[in-house]
Amino acid sequence: MDHRVELEDAFEELVGPLRGELHAHCYRMLGSDHDAEDCVQETLLRAWNSRGRFEGEAVRAWLYKIATNRCLTLIERRGRRELPADVAAPAAEGSWVEPYPSSRLSWTAQLTPEARLVALESVELAFVASLQHLSALQRAVLLLRDVLAFAASEVADQLDTTVAAVNSALQRARKVVGGAPTQQAALADLGEPAQRELVRRYMTAWEAGDVEAIVALLTDDAKYSMPPLPQWFEGRDGIRGFLLDGPLRVPWRFLPASANGQLAVGTYMLENDRYVPAGLDLLVLRGPAIAEVVSFLEADFADFGLPASLPR
Repeated sequence: MDHRVELEDAFEELVGPLRGELHAHCYRMLGSDHDAEDCVQETLLRAWNSRGRFEGEAVRAWLYKIATNRCLTLIERRGRRELPADVAAPAAEGSWVEPYPSSRLSWTAQLTPEARLVALESVELAFVASLQHLSALQRAVLLLRDVLAFAASEVADQLDTTVAAVNSALQRARKVVGGAPTQQAALADLGEPAQRELVRRYMTAWEAGDVEAIVALLTDDAKYSMPPLPQWFEGRDGIRGFLLDGPLRVPWRFLPASANGQLAVGTYMLENDRYVPAGLDLLVLRGPAIAEVVSFLEADFADFGLPASLPR
């Protein structure tokens, strides 16, 4: 066997099992599935090119150092990503947090139940959106310490700073992010049969064009947004008016999906005798009701296991 092929196989055996968690880390840092994919590819390329300088420290910490610093560089080059409903004064254009295919989280099945819960909670849409309001350093420190459980000394080495600076950044980051209830807890409390029933009712109401059935599933203060559009709507009356003014004037078909470890549906609008992708609706729960719908109008349906179109 060629020596280079042997080296490549050995390298892949070393880093391959960590690819999934590295991707999730880059997504948390950047708020973009596509940027995360680019970052992981560059991380592995840089790791390969610098393999001769790898001196035996834990490979996981080594890869996270490369990935995190690459993310920090990318963050410096562009503004932060947000969700429309989190912006006080929406601009005509913005960089929005992207949905994350739950299929990318298959690696979490190998974790302990406690570690898997942390991993799933850390890619929930609200948590990822809240991270974007931190400075790049605070974001990195919070994730490396609280999500990935690296020691303060390891994080200081990864970020080329001091333990004191790491601890200070962590305290500030925790104050901003806080400890809001997670969707994993809401889903567990609801149970799988009730989850399926909620999604079924949501899809059925839309396909029937029944606006009252749709708003009945919402909390009183529910929000509805459609990135990349900056506009968003709040409350049952606001959402009802928006739906009647536009979306419910055309026929729809829906399919169940999953994004960010949360409930989601793929929405299809009738166009030229076929139903074509219109948006991926991510559903945020509060108890048994829907507290927010984030409809990602530019989501790549293939990434979420959804067909490119549906017959009439």
